Amino acid sequence: MIKKILIANRGEIAVRVIHTAHKMGIKTVTLYTPQEKHYPHVRFSDESYELPEGPFKENYLNQELLIEIAKKFNADAIHPGYGFLSENSKFVAKVEAAGIIFIGPRADSMILMGDKMGSKKALEGGSIPLIPGYHGDETDPKNLLEIAKKVGFPVLIKASAGGGGKGMRIVNHESEFLENLAGAQSEALKSFSDSRVLIERYLSKPRHIEVQVMSDTHGNHLHFFERECSIQRRYQKVIEETPSPALDADLRERICKTATEISSRINYRGAGTIEFILDENKNYYFLEMNTRLQVEHPVTEMVTGVDLVEFQIRVAQGEKLNIKQSDIKQRGHSVECRLYAEDPANEFFPSIGKLKVLEYPSGPGLRVDYGYRQGNDVTVSFDPMLAKLIAWDTTREGSLKKMINMLKELRLIGVKSNRLFLMKVLAHPQFKKGDIDTGFIKTYKADLAEKYDDQLLSQISTIIMCEANTANTGNVVSGTEQSAWTNLNGFRN
Repeated sequence: MIKKILIANRGEIAVRVIHTAHKMGIKTVTLYTPQEKHYPHVRFSDESYELPEGPFKENYLNQELLIEIAKKFNADAIHPGYGFLSENSKFVAKVEAAGIIFIGPRADSMILMGDKMGSKKALEGGSIPLIPGYHGDETDPKNLLEIAKKVGFPVLIKASAGGGGKGMRIVNHESEFLENLAGAQSEALKSFSDSRVLIERYLSKPRHIEVQVMSDTHGNHLHFFERECSIQRRYQKVIEETPSPALDADLRERICKTATEISSRINYRGAGTIEFILDENKNYYFLEMNTRLQVEHPVTEMVTGVDLVEFQIRVAQGEKLNIKQSDIKQRGHSVECRLYAEDPANEFFPSIGKLKVLEYPSGPGLRVDYGYRQGNDVTVSFDPMLAKLIAWDTTREGSLKKMINMLKELRLIGVKSNRLFLMKVLAHPQFKKGDIDTGFIKTYKADLAEKYDDQLLSQISTIIMCEANTANTGNVVSGTEQSAWTNLNGFRN
């Protein structure tokens, strides 16, 4: 049985893993660079290790160093979180060769499903629906142009080893293909050391639907229903929800069954996400698989009542999943907003500075997974996501209202944020109707533009609140000296 986990990550996902580990009686070790010394994930763990300053390859991506640290602290398992080394098959092999448990899938699954081209080739010829396109090894530009013409414009060029929108281009006309191909290949090579691309028919107004799966080593492959992830900027998700307003019961059953068919076919282990594209006619197509826990996993936990991190740990210990597919139900509706330190008015450019005031809301049906607290510095070194705000209610309308109130009650001074932008999305008539697609933010850019300053509004609200608190108690309430988990009343395990 696992007694101590090294969390090879940082921020809110490290705090999230700590919460479940402590619930299970497992000790934790976290990592930090000097500038993160006072971040929550360091404060909440049992032990921590200071990494050297410098580029990621010298700290969070230093595979040999992380394994040495795990041995130093006698950690018998490593949880990778997401990002960093979470989908690095070489790291998995090194961890297991060192006699340490990797809390995640096997290396062969990562290799197969981490390659967008290879995964589609492996699933061709069966019952898995694939977007019409080319998933072969051709690299010659002229030959790829001929292939694109057969697929039919518009086409999507996508880096085979890519993610986060890197190495991706939409090409509407034949005359634009070669230039965009060169750009996609160059970016793919720079970002992933792999210039291979695949070509697919570009679907207009697609929705991004993903299914949470979990598999053990005893032949059990379960799904925990779907998540709607269509609200994106720069191909990165901003708002997620479940259930998806686009699916009826029949379509939900079919798409979830397809997901478990995929995880069963590749003999998967642990938590994963099967991602699909849904077109305007409700046809769905396999997109890719993420062989890790997803950022948006809390909404699934809120509606199913399960702790996905606990399942990850139990599967890694070799346990059999103690739940049947028929036991897993969707109850109510949950929505998640990613709170970023960024400027939506300036193409979502990251914002840096000291978090002079940062107070998160709490209440029934509310959850906050955070990686920063008041007094921390937001720097250019790390992803600008401050926290994830999650709301649950019996209906979609109810959960959206709770989320808007959460964003209103949030107090943030020191950096620009996307708080008001998120509120505008949630209040938009098309979003409220559930009529969304991956181009929503671009389509309604004018509607979502800020017409007043978030920083100033937040400062005014906080001054009023602080004056009221001072008058009543003589003190300004910051709420930063308590664990996020002790403040939450609506967290569902």
